[in-house]
Amino acid sequence: MIKVEAINLVKRYGQTAAVDKATITADKGEFVTILGPSGCGKSTTLRMIAGLITPDEGKILFDGKDVTDIPPEKRNIGFVFQKVALFPHMNVYKNIAFGLQMRKYPKNEIRRRVNEVLQLVRMGGFEERMPSQLSGGQAQRVEIARVLATDPAVLLFDEPLSNIDAKLRDELKYEIRRIQRETGKTMIYVTHDQGEAFAISDKIYVMNNGKIEQVGTPLELYTDPKTPFVASFIGSSNFIEARVVSYQPESGTTLLEVGSVMLKVRGQPNFKEGSKVIVSLRPEDIYIIDESRQAEFLNVFKGKVESVTFVGTFVRANIDVDGLLLKVDVHGDDRFRVLNLQGKEAQIGFNNCTVLNIQ
Repeated sequence: MIKVEAINLVKRYGQTAAVDKATITADKGEFVTILGPSGCGKSTTLRMIAGLITPDEGKILFDGKDVTDIPPEKRNIGFVFQKVALFPHMNVYKNIAFGLQMRKYPKNEIRRRVNEVLQLVRMGGFEERMPSQLSGGQAQRVEIARVLATDPAVLLFDEPLSNIDAKLRDELKYEIRRIQRETGKTMIYVTHDQGEAFAISDKIYVMNNGKIEQVGTPLELYTDPKTPFVASFIGSSNFIEARVVSYQPESGTTLLEVGSVMLKVRGQPNFKEGSKVIVSLRPEDIYIIDESRQAEFLNVFKGKVESVTFVGTFVRANIDVDGLLLKVDVHGDDRFRVLNLQGKEAQIGFNNCTVLNIQ
């Protein structure tokens, strides 16, 4: 286990900064994910950490040692690429053994290591299979086993599940997390999939346009996004432009004006009365309620249900509250009750508004 630090990394292509002052830290044995949309610079950042791309600025430290100018083969890393690249003419055993043979390990040690990593990735008994006889998920497991066989100090994964179907992807992400826990290795993982990142990460760096927008645990990013981009990329949100009216000390809330609608936010955020702000309100934090539940919520309004869409695990309702159109997600058994509300009046309640920034 080693600590990895990428400090103020910059990579330019012409006049464009693909990565702009990105700093990422993975502590010993930590599972860190770089999350962001396609083209945001996350894979470029990972490849700089691996030594496959040379940064224009910044440095990379492994346990405090500067490895910025050290070639990848001398960094003791394991890199799992997006596309599986097994040797088609070699069986599973030979594919995994190849790296060890190049390092001139004794045959007995090669056999021991291959068997060990096959058991770790739950592919024991597949030694004689050819790559053409493997499913996509099985091939990716063998790829991971091949990387693990050489016992790298750091594991780097560049969207390893993006070419696998949804069901297998869901299974394999937990397998990767299990393998990381069992080996205790430091891991840096790149993905554009928020659900994938949330399921397996200790810490997530959200990247956009070459910059790190926010870093935190999955819970911190979801409940306390710091920018509109993070709030929109992490799940779904209602973005509301509002004006600060006043702080109400008797209730410990701040009053925000949205047209004819007055919203309440707990606490006294650090801005002046009259300031314009953007508020994020998660659709799943809004509840369709009856009169008996009004006291549970800081904000209670009546509105017209403009549309209802059944998505399976939840129902999305769009509700107009005096010109403020809110997305509302209803889960559980209540979602069936909502299906017949289109065109009708409904009462909603919510507590959690997050002020994202000041304009």
